[in-house]
Amino acid sequence: MDAAFRTLDGAVTDDRGLVHLGNPLSEQRSLARGTSIAPLADRSVLAVTGEDRLSWLDSLTSQALNALAPGESTELLVLDPHGHIEHAASVIDDGATAWLIVEKNGAQALATWLTRMRFRLRVEVRDASEEYSVFGASRSGAKLVTAAEPAGVPLVWVDPWPAVSVGGWAYAVAEPHPGSARDWVEVIATHGEAKRVAAAAAAGDIAISGLAAVDALRVAAWRPRWLRETDERTLPHEVDWLRTAVHLSKGCYRGQETVAKVHNLGHPPRRLVALQLDGSDSTLPAVGADVLKGETVVGSITSVALHYEDGPIALALVKRTTPIEEVLLVQTDDGVITAAQEIIVPPEAGATAGVPRMPRLSRRTRAT
Repeated sequence: MDAAFRTLDGAVTDDRGLVHLGNPLSEQRSLARGTSIAPLADRSVLAVTGEDRLSWLDSLTSQALNALAPGESTELLVLDPHGHIEHAASVIDDGATAWLIVEKNGAQALATWLTRMRFRLRVEVRDASEEYSVFGASRSGAKLVTAAEPAGVPLVWVDPWPAVSVGGWAYAVAEPHPGSARDWVEVIATHGEAKRVAAAAAAGDIAISGLAAVDALRVAAWRPRWLRETDERTLPHEVDWLRTAVHLSKGCYRGQETVAKVHNLGHPPRRLVALQLDGSDSTLPAVGADVLKGETVVGSITSVALHYEDGPIALALVKRTTPIEEVLLVQTDDGVITAAQEIIVPPEAGATAGVPRMPRLSRRTRAT
């Protein structure tokens, strides 16, 4: 259904879908106010059916899903044996099917991996993207599109960010958290409903925002995204994803040992920071641009946006040891620009167990 939105007046598109309709700052404002919706053509929908679906997903992923109630929203991570993030999914169950909203770029790989892990359990995995589209909006904006209800439960995923989910842990210490002002849901709708929305938008009856607006609001909320904030080395701790996607006291799953060890005894090697970029030259860095302390590269940009209130902003992964008071530099095509840090994951994140050091044998006091 992406094609119907690409033909709207003023549409600017790329390989992801509709980027904006000519005024991305205004589109951010209307999306935040609940007067527009955004077609999320860069999302796919996976459907997991079968009696064992929740306990099975629970055993494979970072989230506790055994008791997930129909209509309840959560998110999960699939980790490799060393605790690095391989996949992420937003999850809502309707009592018959667990619906996973995932990045389109990773949907096929995730569906293939899940299918391989079925063994003899009563589960089936299918890519439902040929049947359903995804829209993003605030709760009030979501009323502009009718959610699918194949089992009588509206498929509206409510983003739990930045609240700390049961079993989760927050590293960001900002109060209030910037994400608390972001009201965000994602609606799974039939392709027929998507056609209706596109026709209403073409007629001027529904306001549409593009992916640029969606991402700008996300970056301002410090919200990690699998497509942007992860690489082959990313641990959940580094991007503050223990907050909503990891249950620290659930049963065993792949990668759990590393998650527990880093959280309880160690520190994540990198940390996510928010950057306020110098906007005097109207130059935004590219995703992947180097972040420098003086002449030393200490990290890279993961997401960047021009926000309708905050101006040029970015998220970056930097070395844990990068001084928090340091004004950083970011490489652009036109040279370097300055960037002020806002701490998301502090350098001291982790080591929560407070295990005391055992004294060396040679230093033990002797009884007199």
